[in-house]
Amino acid sequence: MTGALRISVLLDEGAPALVARPFSERGHTVIRHGDVCSPGARDAVVVAQALLNKAVLIAVDLDMKRFARRFGAPQDGGRYKELHLISVGCKETMAAKRLEQALSFIEHEWDYVCRKPSRRMWVDIGPHRLTTYR
Repeated sequence: MTGALRISVLLDEGAPALVARPFSERGHTVIRHGDVCSPGARDAVVVAQALLNKAVLIAVDLDMKRFARRFGAPQDGGRYKELHLISVGCKETMAAKRLEQALSFIEHEWDYVCRKPSRRMWVDIGPHRLTTYR
């Protein structure tokens, strides 16, 4: 990791272990689901752990994306407005490779969020696209 700020990531239970490799290889901190949550923990518990550990949540299912959209909205009090999310919407076999390819993009977005604390990072990774929501 050259010059970039360190990122802590929390893998959601459904995230394949291989998605952690690009982050750990670049010197970022990886928190595995089992290190902070019990198996089958509710989404609210996982999100709370991500916030408590100041970690970006990496999820491969749509549940967390819906959760972040629903509970991060201002009309709901913005309970989880500080949740940072990387949503991986591609096959499990491609997830690690796509994260590896997107890592410099993710690091750039994290740098932006760290300079603008009122922002949250939300990166959506698909098989053929990278999208950020600011």
